[in-house]
Amino acid sequence: MTDHVYKKIEITGTSTSSIEEAVQIAIARAAKTVQNMRWFEVVDTRGTIEDGSVLHWQVTVKIGFTLNE
Repeated sequence: MTDHVYKKIEITGTSTSSIEEAVQIAIARAAKTVQNMRWFEVVDTRGTIEDGSVLHWQVTVKIGFTLNE
């Protein structure tokens, strides 16, 4: 087994549909510039309310990735 060193970043994705979509949006955006992503953890969930209904979901995730050799 190879030893790995990981780095974490923290980003927030938003969605008008769901928490899961907000996570997917955040990860898809990070994938455009971050290589070797391995895992994520949800660290915060919040949203905005307008006229008594949820307008946006906001989900902050930490994404772990391995460093290049």
